[in-house]
Amino acid sequence: MKPTRLLAALAAFSILAFPAAAQERYVSKPPAVLSPDLAAPWVLQLGAQRSITGNSVRSDAKKVIFRPIQRSKPPRQLRSDQARPVAVQRPANPAKPKYKMNPMYLPQSVAYNGPEKPGTIIIDTTDRFLYLIDGNGTARRYGVGVGKPGFEWAGTHKISRKAEWPDWRPPAEMIAREKAKGRILPVHMEGGPANPLGARALYLGSTLYRIHGTNQPWTIGMAVSSGCIRMRNEDVMDLYQRVGVGTKVVVR
Repeated sequence: MKPTRLLAALAAFSILAFPAAAQERYVSKPPAVLSPDLAAPWVLQLGAQRSITGNSVRSDAKKVIFRPIQRSKPPRQLRSDQARPVAVQRPANPAKPKYKMNPMYLPQSVAYNGPEKPGTIIIDTTDRFLYLIDGNGTARRYGVGVGKPGFEWAGTHKISRKAEWPDWRPPAEMIAREKAKGRILPVHMEGGPANPLGARALYLGSTLYRIHGTNQPWTIGMAVSSGCIRMRNEDVMDLYQRVGVGTKVVVR
């Protein structure tokens, strides 16, 4: 058999033997069907504008932007009593409590008929008042802060020294005591508004005790000191100009 006849015979045989395969090669296949449950996660991740209708998914591929999914909690809603403005005005001294001093501790004139001579200072640590005896049966009374429990004392001394805006040198015992509480005190602090001794100081004899001002005026009327007598700065300045070195001070 000639070659041309052989090739024609083989072609005819293949068409007769595999008719389905020959026809399938030229027929378009039906579209793949995706389940909405499987497609949904990808739709969310791609961020495309897609809609799922029946069993088909439509997308706008030109608007797909690949970026990580930003998952964040919704903003916490404040109750009406928690609402606050965006710009919060913070106090200059955040450590200062909202405490208004009792008016009874403000300076005032009171009657006095005791035995002490005019010009004497009497400090009542129980009621937390300091009295400066006048010469006409009256006394000028100021509110004070006194020693906390364990630091109370009583006695009679004289003012041995006066100082304006005194510096502060905490005793070694106080430094050690406060260090044990986790508070580090300076060895020395210059006088000024931040100094715990305040605007004026009246030193009592050779003791470590003083009548002095304070940078914590809200503590007047309380037992908070390490034994010293605290006054508001304006009150100790007033007392400072009324008494001199040698003035008798009775603490009881």
